[in-house]
Amino acid sequence: MSSPTEDPFQTQPQAPAAPSRTAVLDREEQVEEKAEPGDHERFAHYVKKEKIMESALSGDPVIALCGKVWVPGRDPKRFPVCPTCKEIYESLSGKGGDDKD
Repeated sequence: MSSPTEDPFQTQPQAPAAPSRTAVLDREEQVEEKAEPGDHERFAHYVKKEKIMESALSGDPVIALCGKVWVPGRDPKRFPVCPTCKEIYESLSGKGGDDKD
């Protein structure tokens, strides 16, 4: 018989399990945008505000100062300004950098 100090519900001792290891990998979150035709240059272009409003309502494409034709649909603040549009705009508004004293 068993001694009174032994627990009758105790299971037989098992060998200790091997320690498990987990690692956490850090990675940067990457946001991917859908590529559309013409997105290879990814610039914000200069267009008259009225034309942008008309395009938003009608879905018709607009023409930028540089000649690019597209239907606006992205936030232009997220892209650099088109250098050609900027150059044309500055020459039209008289803000060109050529007249330095």
